[in-house]
Amino acid sequence: MKVLVTGGAGYIGSVLVRQLLDKGYKVRAFDSLKFGGDALYDVMLHPDFEFVKGDVRNETEVSGALKGIDAIAHLAAIVGDPACKKFSEEAHETNWDGSVALFEAAEKAGVKRFVFASTCSNYGKMPDPDSFVVETSELNPVSLYAELKVKFEKYLLEERKDSNICSTALRFSTVYGFSPRIRFDLTVNEFTRNATINGEQEIWGAQFWRPYCHVDDLARAVVLVLESDESKVRANVFNVGTTEENYNKGMIIEEVCKVVPDTKVNYVEMNEDPRDYRVNFDKIKNELGFTITKKVPDGVREIYTLLSTGIVTDSFSQKFRNI
Repeated sequence: MKVLVTGGAGYIGSVLVRQLLDKGYKVRAFDSLKFGGDALYDVMLHPDFEFVKGDVRNETEVSGALKGIDAIAHLAAIVGDPACKKFSEEAHETNWDGSVALFEAAEKAGVKRFVFASTCSNYGKMPDPDSFVVETSELNPVSLYAELKVKFEKYLLEERKDSNICSTALRFSTVYGFSPRIRFDLTVNEFTRNATINGEQEIWGAQFWRPYCHVDDLARAVVLVLESDESKVRANVFNVGTTEENYNKGMIIEEVCKVVPDTKVNYVEMNEDPRDYRVNFDKIKNELGFTITKKVPDGVREIYTLLSTGIVTDSFSQKFRNI
């Protein structure tokens, strides 16, 4: 199988590219290189890898990238609430217009599988703070980022469910951990960076919940879907993570302080947060056999080890964040 990974030079995409190559797939990464291509340097000469620079908003570039492709892992997007708010026009063009155009071009090109990287942010705020949301729970997007993810999910799984392409949406947990395109603007990575480098962290709204999942495991979920029987994944959606890895920010900083014990923590009271959700992940475990390999404490130790060596000399640099 030849797989096209859109956003292949990104935080999750660069990990997925390597996992696919390790399993013997032929891989083509497609990326606009908005954040550079450093994350792919060491795979450029791999005999089963090729890179195509391009933008999902460009019809000609997309058409060229789809030649000979059997499956698509669609990760290319303006990622996160702050980035989509700041670059709202580009977010609409990329996360909606570009995604629809990519899918339509994939149909014409005879692509068989399409895996879409969605988000648990789609759930927004739980109506019952003591409950857990599941795939059939009401979606309550409270940001442009989540609104566009929900919109494309519905297009993919409802409007185009009878397409010749087998499509699956994966609602990713909040990601963390080491990646060749490392980011320090993600909660676990950021808290660990600030504790390690500055010795302190400010926590706003320590009580609000999110699920977390290591970048390696999110990428593994994409591979799993590509390898699963079509009857299990066609026009289907799965939360990606594990139920035990729901944390609030207070719990995250506690894990950081176990690794960096002298961290000064400043708690700021905040009673309202538009996003507050705990997620149940039984479906992907029971139906596809997905289990995680790493937990938040593992990610904290990874980032601490990386930074404490001093090999990253400018961890607050713009290149390590999305905005």
